[in-house]
Parts: sequence; structure tokens; C-alpha cells
Amino acid sequence: MTITRDAVLATLKTIQDPAAGTDIVSSGVMRALNVEANGDVRFVMEVPGSQAAAYAEVKLKAEAALGAMNGIGKVMIVATAHSDKAPPDLKPSKPAAPAGPQRIPGVDHIIAIASGKGGVGKSTVSANLACALAQQGRRVGLLDADVYGPSQPRMLGVSGRPASPDGKTILPMRNHGVTMMSIGLMTNEGQAVVWRGPMLMGALQQMMMQVQWGALDVLLVDLPPGTGDVQMTLAQKAHVDGAVIVSTPQDVALLDARKGIDMFNQLKVPILGMVENMSTHICSNCGHEEHVFGHGGVKAEAEKLGVPLLAEIPLDLQIRLAADGGAPIAVSQPQSPQAQAFARVAQALIAQGVA
Repeated sequence: MTITRDAVLATLKTIQDPAAGTDIVSSGVMRALNVEANGDVRFVMEVPGSQAAAYAEVKLKAEAALGAMNGIGKVMIVATAHSDKAPPDLKPSKPAAPAGPQRIPGVDHIIAIASGKGGVGKSTVSANLACALAQQGRRVGLLDADVYGPSQPRMLGVSGRPASPDGKTILPMRNHGVTMMSIGLMTNEGQAVVWRGPMLMGALQQMMMQVQWGALDVLLVDLPPGTGDVQMTLAQKAHVDGAVIVSTPQDVALLDARKGIDMFNQLKVPILGMVENMSTHICSNCGHEEHVFGHGGVKAEAEKLGVPLLAEIPLDLQIRLAADGGAPIAVSQPQSPQAQAFARVAQALIAQGVA
């Protein structure tokens, strides 16, 4: 029997929202419902932070009700909490000490791969760097934290859904020697992730702390562009050893890259180096070299900041074809000049003792 979305919604409407006095569908607590053809059901519960304990029982009731349906497969419910509005407390009090960044169990180092601007090839660099580190004998994980545009499943050739044996721990996927987790593995291809800040932060924390990463030398985190919630949550919740900034050479990209660097400085995250992507293009027919986006801008910025220029990655068709095909060029053509550029980034990070 094929389970339908309407049947799932009808069942969820029997679960009461303790705060709203109605069901969890009508109250809006249940969001982002995804019903797979094989009967697997996934959705998000956005609950008031002060009533998290009460909604834990609601989650159990929802899991039990769905599990009793004919044709149902696995049920995965992600619970995220948001702050309740409250009047200000005018009484003087000693502020509680904020919880500091935590180590992820089994993970020795965390490196953020970041850019101020979208479209500079940050995810391509992340995928190839992860594979290059694995080829250097490192135990590597890759967390795709670009929630609105997750691309690592395609680039690493990973498909299927992560398993959750106990409904709490998530088992990541693995390919090319890289252990990988992405929100893209939990949504249908082409399905938009329409989440607000609290849901984003809750999902990121779950992907960091509830994924069974195992023993890793380094976890790379492919961040979304900009200086928003995901970047702040990562730096505040996890112990990040440093950030690699990816930029193209032109001034427009460097303007945003400087903002990203300033953000990491404010968050006390060291800058490990910069990567100039799309640095040069060599015509495959005539061999003519052309600097489509200019040249040397990232190198000059790195020298100004006193950080290493880790590599200059060319604008090359083979890099794009390899990534689209699910086997990054660091894996599919490891001896090529393009792959060797990523290998140099890996070697530099290993030499710094962060990978």
C-alpha cells in the first residue's frame, strides 16, 4: 500500500499541540513535510524553547501514530526550538556564562570553507579538498552546511537517505574516502528548503552533534555564502580550528571576501589561508592563457592580511565536468595539474597541523 501525503496529514491532525489547543498541523508547529514513495516520512517541528520538554512527548506521539499506519516506512522528525517573547527583566542580575564552543566527539579538527560571495566555487573547492586530504591518508568528513543550496551529494556522487537506527543518531554517507552529511540527502532534488533562522541553527547543530562521524582527523564544513546565522552558529557551538577563504580575483568578489574575513576575526576563528579560484583560463584549442576575472587580487589580499595563498585554481572545464559527474577531479584525474592544485592546499593544511 502506497502512503499518501494527505493520509499522513490526517494522522498528524490527531496529535494535539499543547500550547495552541489545536493539532500540530493547524498550529504550524509541523513544517516541511516530506513523504517519500517508499513510505518514509520526514518533517520539522518548530517548538517554543521554554516548552521543549512538553513537545518531546508530542514528538513521541507523532512517531507512534505514524508508525501504526499501513505502508509507512521510516519516520524522522527534526525538532528545533525558538525563543519565546518575554518582557524585559529590569532587575539587576549576574548574567549566566555562555556555553563555549564544543568539540565534536571523535573529530580532531574542524575547518570552515567560506566565501563572502556566492558563485565563487566554494563547494567545488570543498569537495576536491576533502578528496585530496583523503588521498593524503587523512580521515576526512565533509559537512554540507549550505542549507539553501546543498550541492555536495551531487559532487561526491552520493545518493540515498541517511539511516537513523534509533531515531536520534544519524548515519552519514561515504564515497571517495570522504564521510559526508548534507541536508540535500533529506530532501527531494529540486525541493526548496524554506526555513527561518532558528530552524537553520537547529538543523546545523543536529548535523554536527547527532551524526555518527566516527574518528576523523578533520571535518570540513562547506558554509553558505555571506555572514549569517549558519556561520555564527558554527563558530559559537563548535571548536573551529580555522577558516579557508575562497574568492575569485575580481574586486567585487574580494569586497565580500573581506567581510567574511572580518566576521571570522570577530568570532575569533583564525584564517588559515586563501584560495584564488577561477584564477586563469587556458584555451584547450590554442593554449592561449586568459585571466577572465583578473589575476593576483587574492594573492595581494593574502599578503595584506599576512596569511598564505594556498593555491590558484584555474577556470577549467574538466573541474566542472568531474564535479557534475560525482567524481571530483582530485579523484578522477589525480595527476592532472588541476588536481595537483587541490593537493597543494591539502598539503599546506597538513603542514599547519590542522588536518
